Amino acid sequence: MSTVSTVSTENTMRAISQDVLGGPEVLKKVRLPRPEPRANEVLVRVRAAGVNPTDWKHRATGGFLGEPPFVLGWDVSGVVEAVGVGVARFRPGDEVFGMLSYPYGHGSHAEYVTAPARVFAHKPAAVDHVQAGALPLVSLTAWQALVETADLRPGQRVLIHAAAGGVGHVATQIAKARGAYVIGTASAGKHDFLRGIGVDEAIDYRATDFAEAVKDVDVVLDTIGGDTSVRSLRVLRPGGLVVSILPVGSNEFYEEAERLGVRALRMLVDSSHGGMRAIAELVESGRLRATVAETFPLADAARAHALGETGRTTGKLVLLMD
Repeated sequence: MSTVSTVSTENTMRAISQDVLGGPEVLKKVRLPRPEPRANEVLVRVRAAGVNPTDWKHRATGGFLGEPPFVLGWDVSGVVEAVGVGVARFRPGDEVFGMLSYPYGHGSHAEYVTAPARVFAHKPAAVDHVQAGALPLVSLTAWQALVETADLRPGQRVLIHAAAGGVGHVATQIAKARGAYVIGTASAGKHDFLRGIGVDEAIDYRATDFAEAVKDVDVVLDTIGGDTSVRSLRVLRPGGLVVSILPVGSNEFYEEAERLGVRALRMLVDSSHGGMRAIAELVESGRLRATVAETFPLADAARAHALGETGRTTGKLVLLMD
């Protein structure tokens, strides 16, 4: 996307872009042409958009996106402004939420975004745009890891790393909705929060080695990667599964799993209308809610990135367009 500052304000939008890789200071408020929906796409006026670790990682390294300029952001909650040819699911005025196609459909940190209609679902009436904007990426990640990949069932034991984080606190609620027994890791100061969202057993990772304290687990959700992925294999019962949401890492993860007689998988979240509908149903039933640590106006995206990179937030950070 161009970041030319001479674009007329007519048919344009505010967005947060960057021309170089680096720290939060490289994020700039710019005006870009407002996109138009193509066939099977919708144009959404963004009301709120979550900020996730993948945003600041891409800002700093380029990640899947390579060299800038680009507009980050995958979470969306907003209102359909226009629909392209062939779209039957939505009409202008519908409130929707969803995750833009990951990783190459980025661009929700802007006032408008176009995307395939299939990535959205109707926003649950039970929550506002801030809540809905916080949920898509973390909820789809947790749903696809625990339900679609691990087939988590009632009575099974699941270990969720960083259970107070963005993915972790949502995964905990999804696991409880599935009837699982949940063990969660977090610093001691967050244990009351964990109990409040349904964690059955909280472990202070700073004081306790989870690989020694936990055993006979059916599923581990690894949100950390590295050595944590490998060590998590040791807490599984025979045939158990570690699902890591870090898509790359050493082959030791798979080699150790084979040696121990357990399973190891890495995954990358994918857009899904069906997944978003399932998440919407959990929200409507009161079984899933995002904890929003703080909201920021769009112009303060750099502050949101800086706070997120501290690794000390509980729940989600959200940008507001209004």
